[in-house]
Amino acid sequence: MRFDPSEPFFLAAASRAAPTTRPRRRPAVDRTMPQSPLNYRPFPSWVRLEPKPLEEGPAAFFAAGASLALLDGILRQNPPFAGALRNRLALKAAATSARLLRLRQDEAALRDAEHLAASEDPGLAGRLHRLWRSLAGQHARLDAERFGEALRLLDLPKPGDVASLVGELRDLTAGAGHPVTLAAQAATRAYRFSPGPEGEIFAAWTADLLLAMRLGWEWPTPLLMTKILDLSLRSGRTGVRPRPNDSGWPQLAAAAYALAAGDAHALAVELSRRAEKHLAVAPKLRAKRASRVVELLLTEDCVAASRAASFFGLSDRASRRLFDRLVELEAVREVSGRTAFRLNGL
Repeated sequence: MRFDPSEPFFLAAASRAAPTTRPRRRPAVDRTMPQSPLNYRPFPSWVRLEPKPLEEGPAAFFAAGASLALLDGILRQNPPFAGALRNRLALKAAATSARLLRLRQDEAALRDAEHLAASEDPGLAGRLHRLWRSLAGQHARLDAERFGEALRLLDLPKPGDVASLVGELRDLTAGAGHPVTLAAQAATRAYRFSPGPEGEIFAAWTADLLLAMRLGWEWPTPLLMTKILDLSLRSGRTGVRPRPNDSGWPQLAAAAYALAAGDAHALAVELSRRAEKHLAVAPKLRAKRASRVVELLLTEDCVAASRAASFFGLSDRASRRLFDRLVELEAVREVSGRTAFRLNGL
C-alpha cells in the first residue's frame, strides 16, 4: 500500500448545497478558540490493528498508513495544543526508554526531573526525557550536530562517521517508498552504530525523525518508542521484543506505528477538548501576564508555578494564585498528585 499524506483519502469533508436565500450576517467568531471537528471524530475501528502482526504483514502496513493519515490530518492543522501533544508523547517515549534500560523512573519521576530539578544533569533517565523532548522541539531536519547530541544524551560514544550516517539518511529521504518502510530502514542503519538497548532508543529516535521528514511534518512526533514494548509485538516462547536488526523488522515497525498513531490520535482528541475549555476561560483571568501562561500550558506537558513565575516575571504568590484559579475553573489539572511542588497541565 502506498501512502501519500497529502491525499488522505478518507478525510474528505462533506459538501454543502448552495443556499437559495440570502444568508443572515453571522456573528463574529472568537479566533482564540480552536475551530476543530476533532471532538466529534472517533478513531475508526477498522483501522485498528489486530494482534499477531507477523502473520499479517500487509495488514500492519495498511493499519500504519491509515492511522498515520488520521494523525496527519490533525498535525497539519497545527492546533493550539500541538506542543503539549508532542511533549506528552515525548514523556511516554522516555518512560518506555527507561523501562528498556531497566531504570526505575516512571513518568512521574521523569516529569519531576525535567520540571522541578535544579541541577543541570538530571541523570540518565532525565537525559532520556530531554532526548525525546529535543526531538519534539526541533524542526524535522538532518544534521550531524543534532545526531551527536542525541548520542551524548544516551551516553553513547560518538563515532567518527556520524556525517556518513546523516548522508545515508538523506539518500533514504530522497528515494521513493512507503514512509514506514523508510523509517524502519533508517532505524536499522542507526542501530548499527551501537547494537544494544541504547542503540535501540537511538534507532527509534532516528526513525521518528525520518518519518516526520517523509510525511512533511514540521515538527517530529515521538511515536515508535511509545509502543515498541507492546506485548502484541513480541515473538517466540520467551517473548523477545522487536529489534531493528530482526528479519521481520519492517512489519514489526509498521505494527508499532499503527498502535502508536492510534493512541496519539486519541490523546489529540482529548487534548483538543481540554484546550477548548482552557482557551474559553482565558478572558476571565485578570492576573498579570495570564495570557502568556495560557500559551505556555498549550505547548508543554506540564508547568510548575515557580517556573512560570521565573519565565514571565511574576511573584511566586501571584503565579500560584493564577494556577489555583485555572484549576478551579477546570482549565488545567494538577498532574503530580501532591500538595506541594505541584505540576499543572492540560
